[in-house]
Amino acid sequence: MTEASGFTIHLEQEEGFDFRVKFDWPDNPDLLLDEPEPLGHRHGPNAARLVAAAVGNCLSASLLFCLKTKFKQNPGPLRARVTGQLARNERGRIRIGGLAVRIELAESAEALQHLARCMEQFEDFCVVTESIRHGVPVDVEVVDASGRTLHERREARALT
Repeated sequence: MTEASGFTIHLEQEEGFDFRVKFDWPDNPDLLLDEPEPLGHRHGPNAARLVAAAVGNCLSASLLFCLKTKFKQNPGPLRARVTGQLARNERGRIRIGGLAVRIELAESAEALQHLARCMEQFEDFCVVTESIRHGVPVDVEVVDASGRTLHERREARALT
């Protein structure tokens, strides 16, 4: 995989807390980041929201890879919701206290072969989640089209 060699992303402050992110892939659009009030003006997502998006995307892509690429299933479009919790650490600094990810399958569990095997493996192959999980608890739930829970992992909260 080419990602093993690394990547470089550039950030340039535009004004206030607005930062333009330039990605290292040609033709990728820039992304504008900002902070919520009172520091910024919400011209774009802040870093904590990008972390949440990265975790949700990585878990969803990992599950999709297992179902679609590895086992040749057609799971339909996946949907994910990531809820972030901000908390203060022992020094009173705000941190991401935890993330809860809910991935929704478009099909019922019975319509997908090898689903149990994917439920056992997909989190372990998610680069982002497994990279940050040592500092930020990440809860994961996968449900099928009927809302039935197929996979669930809950972690103790690091911050209160």
